[in-house]
Amino acid sequence: MTDDMTIQLDSDEYVVRREGAGLRLGRRVGEELTWLETVDLDLLPAPAREALDRGDASDEALLTALRGVAQAEVERGG
Repeated sequence: MTDDMTIQLDSDEYVVRREGAGLRLGRRVGEELTWLETVDLDLLPAPAREALDRGDASDEALLTALRGVAQAEVERGG
């Protein structure tokens, strides 16, 4: 994945960006993009990493992993 990828999670729009060995997750509301978290790619399950490599924003393994990252941010109060 070389560019940002937009992903719809439920009713929210997120942006993912690969940065070195990490994956950066941001939430888009209107024209505003707020970066929430950067996670180590090795923490994602292999099928989610493979979906990232393919650029498949609809892959269920990737969506599930990103929901977990987004939920962790909510629970931390981010």
